[in-house]
Amino acid sequence: MTLRNAPDRLRQLAPAVLLVSAATLLALTTPSQPNLVDFHVYVLGGSALEHPGTLYTFAYSGQSPTQPLPFVYPPFAAILFYPLHFVPFAAIGLLWQVAMIAAMYAIVRITQRMLGGGSQSEAMLWTAGLIWLEPARVSINLGQMGIFLTLAVLYAAYSRRWWVSGLLVGLGAGIKLTPAVSGLYFVGVRRWAAAAFSAIVFFATVALSWLVVGDQVRHYFTTVMGDTSINPIGTAVNQSWRGGISRIMGHDAGEGTLVLIAIVGTAVLAGLAWCALGSGSGARDQLGSLLVVQLFGLLVSPISWVHHWVWVAPLIIWLWRGPWRDQPGARFFGWGWMALTFVSVPSILSMAEPSLWQISRPWYLAWAGLVYLGAATATLAWMVVTGRRLRAR
Repeated sequence: MTLRNAPDRLRQLAPAVLLVSAATLLALTTPSQPNLVDFHVYVLGGSALEHPGTLYTFAYSGQSPTQPLPFVYPPFAAILFYPLHFVPFAAIGLLWQVAMIAAMYAIVRITQRMLGGGSQSEAMLWTAGLIWLEPARVSINLGQMGIFLTLAVLYAAYSRRWWVSGLLVGLGAGIKLTPAVSGLYFVGVRRWAAAAFSAIVFFATVALSWLVVGDQVRHYFTTVMGDTSINPIGTAVNQSWRGGISRIMGHDAGEGTLVLIAIVGTAVLAGLAWCALGSGSGARDQLGSLLVVQLFGLLVSPISWVHHWVWVAPLIIWLWRGPWRDQPGARFFGWGWMALTFVSVPSILSMAEPSLWQISRPWYLAWAGLVYLGAATATLAWMVVTGRRLRAR
């Protein structure tokens, strides 16, 4: 095999490469602790429906490395997970992890389509590499639902059917509130029907939940939803402005002045990046615009664990294969995100923490904990500068 036909040979071996990569990842993560700890919470949340009033009082401590973990999701999520507690956990857990890897492949395929095309073999190779990045790898280890929610929102943006788009985002928000930020995308691209229907579907999940669990719905939206005290805000794996500023200040910054300034500044920067991706004579970059909204949501949310940053996967593909792939800086940011997430800087920094609850730390560890925040802010700024340069031509 010559160097010239090496890429063709690699594409032919893509299914085997993906299979080996996925099998290796599962072999390494399955025995590790805390394996599928969050998925345990989901399933137990479903089973709690058989014991009225216990959905937000139980806490899972079987594999939790720091503290018992309560169910902190909307009641609709527990309804969806209810059937799973009838299946042996070892079997459903493995199927859940395999499904997450399959969902990562689907994320890559939809990303390719939003960028104009790409082969299945290339998607397999992308998936084989992307599942080793920190957001995906941690999600697969914990059994988190973020990969599925990312897929749902991505397909919602890709689909031109308003009811499909609204249904997916509304259901996603009903399961976990974070997909609700995608409504900003629908409003920005003037997909009013999709935006309205997503809100209707979300409220429908709330209504259904009320029929099933009654007053637990009120308890969630008035108490559990806004209670950040049950989470270690200052740990390095919380890559939000609140987390980053708290680590620098040495205490929970809450909704203080610095956090509000960071949120407002991020909103302005994201707005400028949005404009940059839709200015000039060309059509709006749909994927790039969606990524702007998701980066904004990750930065301003009180809690953005590293597994919430699955959006880095389509971001890397957009940087390398998108319409701005030949612009100065695109490759730099693509490789930069790949390196940061593969090395898993936040997870490494968290190992230096005596306790997840200890916010104070040496200044160099506190500032190093801004790694995703700094990279996301720099990426948005690059979008603004690149858009202005292209518009000036």
